[in-house]
Amino acid sequence: MRIGIDSYCWHRFFGEVYAGIETDPGRRMGLPEVIARAVALGAEGVSLESFMLEDAAPGRLTALRGALDAAGLDRVWAWGHPNGLGSGTLPGALDDLRHHVDVARALGARVMRICAGGRRTRTLPWAEHRALLLPLLARAADHAAREGVVLAIENHIDLTAAELRDLLIALDHSALGVCLDTGNTLRMLEDPLAVTDTLAPFVRATHVKDVAAHRGSPRDFAFWPSVPLGRGLIDLPAVLARLRAAGFDGLLALEIDYLHPAWPDLDAAIAESLAHLRGLRAGAAA
Repeated sequence: MRIGIDSYCWHRFFGEVYAGIETDPGRRMGLPEVIARAVALGAEGVSLESFMLEDAAPGRLTALRGALDAAGLDRVWAWGHPNGLGSGTLPGALDDLRHHVDVARALGARVMRICAGGRRTRTLPWAEHRALLLPLLARAADHAAREGVVLAIENHIDLTAAELRDLLIALDHSALGVCLDTGNTLRMLEDPLAVTDTLAPFVRATHVKDVAAHRGSPRDFAFWPSVPLGRGLIDLPAVLARLRAAGFDGLLALEIDYLHPAWPDLDAAIAESLAHLRGLRAGAAA
């Protein structure tokens, strides 16, 4: 397992600011700066969010891949935030997903995180969402397989572990797996270790996230802010041990989304989290 960082840690610097709970930092970044910061932080890999790519012109992709190769960084390409396939209600998004499979291949990413949906897109009974998603995911996986890319479906505050496992078993496709977001387990009001046990055999990518209870309703996103790894409620040593036991050897990508107000310094929270993650990896290997 390699220590990485997801570019979503810097989402505010790409114009995505959660209304009412975050502030705009007042400047913007680009993916080259993300790569430079990852290198400076000693990361071994990055997960790069597709919405942060200014354009997918061949020259830009070549330059981006060159920077990743020069830094020796493992990489995951990440598509679908915030709504993905709309839990099956946005079939037109399939064309964009397939386009980003081609982007992933151009960047040398063997894994691409995707979102079947998001926390706003679950509007129908599960049986209806399932029926809509299965053919879309099958077509996406067929295209990904042809390009040598594995699609890792995130538990994106939209699917329970049982529902995600149901999709994977029904499709039984070598180009489909899971991106396990450790913090989103609690946001779905599920037991993080039970979720890990259910999904570990399918995990191909991760968002290693810790969360703490804040205030309001536990059904609201803002109730579960990110905190530096080891400061929250997720039993990360147990999660990593289960992933290792299941044979996962991919990228452990730190992700911080809405950072708890008690930790106003994002840079410090990232540095502390990566140091903690290195310790967790060493412990899991012992």
